[in-house]
Amino acid sequence: MAKMEVKTSLLDDMIGVGDMVLLEPLNEDSFINNLKKRFDHNEVYTYIGSVVISINPYRSLPIYTPEKVEEYRNRNFYELSPHIFALSDEAYRSLRDQDKDQCILITGESGAGKTEASKLVMSYVAAVCGKGAEVNQVKEQLLQSNPVLEAFGNAKTVRNDNSSRFGKYMDIEFDFKGDPLGGVISNYLLEKSRVVKQPRGERNFHIFYQILSGASEEFLCKLKLERDFSRYNYLGLDSARVNGVDDASNFRTVRNAMQIVGFMDHETQSVFEVVAAVLKLGNIEFKPESRANGLDESKIKDKNELKEICELTGIDQSVLERAFSFRTVEAKQEKVSTTLNVAQAYYARDALAKNLYSRLFSWLVTRINESIKAQTKVRKKVMGVLDIYGFEIFEDNSFEQFIINYCNEKLQQIFIELTLKEEQEEYIREGIEWTHIEYFNNAIICDLIENNQTGILAMLDEECLRPGTVTDDTFLEKLNQVCATHQHFESRMSKCSRFLNDTSLPHSCFRIQHYAGKVLYQVEGFVDKNNDLLYRDLSQAMWKANHSLIKALFPEGNPAKINLKRPPTAGSQFKASVATLMKNLQTKNPNYIRCIKPNDKKAAHIFNEALVCHQIRYLGLLENVRVRRAGYAFRQPYEPCLERYKMLCKQTWPHWRGPARAGVEVLFNELRIPEEEFSFGRSKIFIRNPRTLFKLEDLRKQRLEDLATLIGKIYRGWKCRTRFLLMKKCQVVIASWYRRYAQQKKYQKIKSSAITVQSYIRGWKARKLLRELKHLKRCNEAATVIAAYWHGTQARRELKRLKEEARRKHAVAVIWAYWLGLKVRREYRKFFRANAGRKIYEFTLQRLMQKYFLEMKNKMPSLSPIDKNWPARPYLFLDSTHKELKRIFHLWRCKKYRDQFTDQQKLIYEEKLEASELFKDKKALYPASVGQPFQGAYLEISENPKYKKLKDAVDEKIIIAEVVNKINRANGKAASRIFLLTKNNVLLADQKSGTIKSEVPLGDVTKVSMSSQNDGFFAVHLKEGSEAASKGDFLLSSDHLIEMATKLYRTTLSQTKQKLNIEISDEFLVQFKQDKVCVKFIQGSQKNGNIPTCKRKNNRLLEVAVP
Repeated sequence: MAKMEVKTSLLDDMIGVGDMVLLEPLNEDSFINNLKKRFDHNEVYTYIGSVVISINPYRSLPIYTPEKVEEYRNRNFYELSPHIFALSDEAYRSLRDQDKDQCILITGESGAGKTEASKLVMSYVAAVCGKGAEVNQVKEQLLQSNPVLEAFGNAKTVRNDNSSRFGKYMDIEFDFKGDPLGGVISNYLLEKSRVVKQPRGERNFHIFYQILSGASEEFLCKLKLERDFSRYNYLGLDSARVNGVDDASNFRTVRNAMQIVGFMDHETQSVFEVVAAVLKLGNIEFKPESRANGLDESKIKDKNELKEICELTGIDQSVLERAFSFRTVEAKQEKVSTTLNVAQAYYARDALAKNLYSRLFSWLVTRINESIKAQTKVRKKVMGVLDIYGFEIFEDNSFEQFIINYCNEKLQQIFIELTLKEEQEEYIREGIEWTHIEYFNNAIICDLIENNQTGILAMLDEECLRPGTVTDDTFLEKLNQVCATHQHFESRMSKCSRFLNDTSLPHSCFRIQHYAGKVLYQVEGFVDKNNDLLYRDLSQAMWKANHSLIKALFPEGNPAKINLKRPPTAGSQFKASVATLMKNLQTKNPNYIRCIKPNDKKAAHIFNEALVCHQIRYLGLLENVRVRRAGYAFRQPYEPCLERYKMLCKQTWPHWRGPARAGVEVLFNELRIPEEEFSFGRSKIFIRNPRTLFKLEDLRKQRLEDLATLIGKIYRGWKCRTRFLLMKKCQVVIASWYRRYAQQKKYQKIKSSAITVQSYIRGWKARKLLRELKHLKRCNEAATVIAAYWHGTQARRELKRLKEEARRKHAVAVIWAYWLGLKVRREYRKFFRANAGRKIYEFTLQRLMQKYFLEMKNKMPSLSPIDKNWPARPYLFLDSTHKELKRIFHLWRCKKYRDQFTDQQKLIYEEKLEASELFKDKKALYPASVGQPFQGAYLEISENPKYKKLKDAVDEKIIIAEVVNKINRANGKAASRIFLLTKNNVLLADQKSGTIKSEVPLGDVTKVSMSSQNDGFFAVHLKEGSEAASKGDFLLSSDHLIEMATKLYRTTLSQTKQKLNIEISDEFLVQFKQDKVCVKFIQGSQKNGNIPTCKRKNNRLLEVAVP
């Protein structure tokens, strides 16, 4: 809406009547017609004083945009059209500015839009309160708690695709600035019977379908679930899919919301495991089985489902199976165990499923409260939002409808009391005399239900606790005895039944006349549902689960805390919850939203008058209007009243200089309104009859039309005068501009004539001067041409003379040259005859050599040093040259090949060359080592944490590190050691611990002995008398013998400048302590394949068998 179109009162451009208090005449038909008229024009909100009536449009309307939020922000309640934002803003400003705790009560039947209304209230408050990272996080958590609770507490019903099957009351806590700090949620009466059974055309709770539709295959496998709905008995198949509802997308929304609210990953996993267990409980089926004593017992048909449930929950399968088959009753010190028949087993299974899901839902609410509760302990302001079931009248009404309607009776009672209290307080505050208002007080109905001695709930509890046979019929008989004379209770056996005209009242029913109408209740199931009994065996089985969440849900199953006292009944628990809720609401300033469903088809643009009439009756809306109109129908502060109607009086129009109240008094006296139709309060004017207000509106409308006519007349006159003055001003401007234009044209003409005359004169003078200059130029050019021709004649004559003289001199020189050449030829002819043979020979040799080198260029072999190809010799006399060229080329390409090596490669090849000189044709193992590169570091000592101790002990650079086998002197057996070679030492270390066992300086190594055969044994001989030689020489075995011996040889030569003696023999002596032992190598087949073995023959001989 543009800024000039913003309304200043709900009376402006009103469709129908925006406030039902102003409806005239007031009856049921006019009430419905007014709602229908506004509904047809997309006006879904209507007031009853400060109460908002909301009609569900079943479609999206453009009235909840951020622009609308700003439009209603900080505005008076009656300043704009009726809207839920107006009530939300009024409640929020009262809480923030006046420090009054608020509560918003949202009621209506299923499908009327209660849940959406609560979301709109919370979203508006979140939009208008403060900003900031911490505040935004609190707001986001409060808003995201809704998707979680909706998934677990809402279901599709025949009336509503997203029906709340629990009552919710949320206290939103604010600080002194009005910024949200947190919240607390209370839930009431989850419809847990829906878990095991749903009416036709309805679904179970949303979360079951969301998991099966939106979870990944991997996640479903973890939960031991399948995507097919038909696999689960607890899911109704006729409405498994809902048009317009994307369960998969909603599942992702729920998981994201749980994360935002603060659920940990393992908590989310535990919650879904419990949901999966509930779903699979429905698939457990029982079969009858007779025992030897003649009693019937039940057995589980297929134990696969039970096994999967136990795997999910961590329960011993035998414990849970027994809990489904037996029931243990404890009385003082006695325990009696009885078998369960099939019917009792199914009852136990369903009771467990209902309790498990109900307790999970309560745990979810508690867990959400832990996340969204205010973290600070400062004084808080509170706004409560109550979204609870409306009055329910079905074809079959049972225990659930009874306690829901009881809750609505209590809400109606507090609504009337608080409305009257608010009216009375306003009258007293404004100094208006209070008159008693007659209304129906439903306290008698509440007493019929909740009286501690004779109330229906008390009778139900008493019947449940009574020993002996207890049935629904005995409960009804008790009601007939106690409540027979009550005027709001009816049954076939009550005294009031004699006066009933309805003879079709069944025997198993009773009827209560509620404030909203008569409701017939089926007594069947009252006792069982009120008992809400779960066998102790099942509670104890759940407590024994290894699943932390399930264990926490059943604290009464702890054997150490057995309580033989009977748990409170469902009715008494709900009665206590309602009493707490009423006490809470009475401490807050109430705000009401009454939600109405326009049709049962959930379709837009359809207004079913009969259905709406039914809801108006049980919501008590007409009663509400009559209470509000019992005193004064309309009240308004003096300032807006004077501002709206000041044009009706000459003294107040256009401006009133005095107090607003005095202006209103002058206005009403001028209009001659009867004094009994209004009263003056301290800050407001009170109007008794709506007709008076409508008369003022009609007068204002007429006056506005007169003012509009006057304004139009004045405007047209002003417009004509303005146009005339503008035309006059334009004429003066045009005349002045024309005169200037005419003078400019005349001046331009005179100026053009003068310029033309001047140009002709200047042209004549220029032409005359040109003629003179041309004559002078022709004279000068003639003299120049004559002189040029003369100079040319003189130059040509001189050139001809010089050419003739030059020809004479050239002829002399040519003749002289020919003469000298003749003389030289005569002399050379003698010399040529004497040396012609040698010259020809030298020339021939030169040509053959040239041809030889050119052919060699094209026949050169590859640059590989191992390529032995070389072109054949073409001529015998080139034999030595040919061989020398071959040698030079080979040396050259070897040099080219060596130049490609890095320093590391050169070092490796030097070691390989050294190994070749030491072992070629001496050691049979050598040829196998040629193709293997020398790596040195076969153990990653610096990188392996296992060898950290060894690395810290060795400070020098390690040249070679390898695991070798050290031969035991006593028996010839091998033990693994780490062989390390550094620049100065040879070290042997323990392979497991990394401890250094021996350290030998290179100067103490005198000789290395080895066999000539294909084995890896070698002996390191030490200098006699050295410290390292105290235990004798080392006899070792290695897979890299050639490399180790070569590197030891080169390192010793580098450090000591002496060549290490390498002895290759099949028999050598080794010093072991004080004894010398002969090591002898023999050929032979081995049991271990190709592995050489060492064996001690006697004290002086070690024999090594080499295959």
